[in-house]
Amino acid sequence: MDGFQERVKKSIQLQLSLWLSVAIMVVALVAGIFSFVGAFDEANELQDDILRQVAAMFRLQPGSVLNLGDTQPTDADAESNLIVQVLQPGPGNGGAGMGLPLTGTLQEGLQTVELKEASYRVMVKTLPDGVRIAVSQETRVRDEIARDSAVHTVLPLLILMPLLILVVADLVRRMFRPVVRLSVEIDERSEQALHALPDHGLPSEIRPFVIAINRLLARVAQSMEAQKRFIADASHELRSPMTALSLQAERLGGADMSNEARERFDALRQGIERGRSLLDQLLNLARAQFPAATASKPISMQQVFRHVLEDLMPLAEDKGVDVGVVDAANVLVNVDEVDLITVVKNLLDNAIRYTPSGGQIDLSVVDLGDQLVIEVQDSGPGISPHERERVLDPFYRVLGTSQAGSGLGLSIVKTIAERLHGRVELGDATHFAQGLRVTVRLDRKPRA
Repeated sequence: MDGFQERVKKSIQLQLSLWLSVAIMVVALVAGIFSFVGAFDEANELQDDILRQVAAMFRLQPGSVLNLGDTQPTDADAESNLIVQVLQPGPGNGGAGMGLPLTGTLQEGLQTVELKEASYRVMVKTLPDGVRIAVSQETRVRDEIARDSAVHTVLPLLILMPLLILVVADLVRRMFRPVVRLSVEIDERSEQALHALPDHGLPSEIRPFVIAINRLLARVAQSMEAQKRFIADASHELRSPMTALSLQAERLGGADMSNEARERFDALRQGIERGRSLLDQLLNLARAQFPAATASKPISMQQVFRHVLEDLMPLAEDKGVDVGVVDAANVLVNVDEVDLITVVKNLLDNAIRYTPSGGQIDLSVVDLGDQLVIEVQDSGPGISPHERERVLDPFYRVLGTSQAGSGLGLSIVKTIAERLHGRVELGDATHFAQGLRVTVRLDRKPRA
């Protein structure tokens, strides 16, 4: 019950349905009471008219009163329960087997008479010849007839009330359907989808809220665009001096210097190389955050692997790591070639850096029809399960590693995969006794 109350408090739709249902029930209850009372009184008035009409018949046909004989009606009158009798002067009329024990002093017209056995509604009428007659009907029977009539009047209202509540609940649900569709669309968006929400087909009360959200999305998009361009521009501006420093360091390395100076120079050159690598990774990350480019033609994964291996094979050979492609089917995909090269290159570069000398790395690509699955497995130390989510964050590096790096490689891969409506999965290697398996699942036909 507490859960339902909490849902009602948080849901405008449930509140509207509930209060409309309560209003319908209250109105129906009040209307039913008035209808019942009105129908009950009207039925009693109708029965009073019947008593008047019966008395009027004897007034129009005075001779017929002689056939009454001061007796009760036959079974033919049982349905109406009318008793017609002649009133005799005196305090009492009728007896055993006779009519009702009515006094002859009853006033002219309609009146209610309380007798020992029951209560009666009596119409007293004086005929032209001076004879007084009484047309009587038991009030219990009158009330039963009136109640039946009133119930039949109220019954359609009682039947239609729950149907009306169901109709109102369905109408409220239909009215909120555009809002539900809008919430589903927002929930299914990626964090980079900042285009405006559609405001057509929405209620006028919701449209200003959607317009305000669209303005907020536009401001957020401008802010994110400014940050991306700042990172890209800063990286470009820093690349030139870093390149100049690297060239000067190479020239300086050819000069004669003492052993102590050589050690310091080597540390300086390694720092410069790390700075250049970080700038390159920042540029790649900034580019990965921009909207995906549309491929002009299908790209072959064999060509992507060949391009990446040409760049990284010298690094693998220097470290003594065996890199092989275990599944190189000629898969074609409509994805920007630069994005694919960036993904594969970052994965392979990480694998080479963290795989010890004499280790192995396997590349593979599988076409699942609607998905392109790229896998890189290595025989390195792997990553513990509780850190596999963290290593996808920018600048996060596993503690205890001695390899130089910026911590941006897997973050770039994740950014590109999400931009292409894909995902990155980390697990244990299946081709080797130990190691890491990185799986990238990309849609074959990325959505707009």
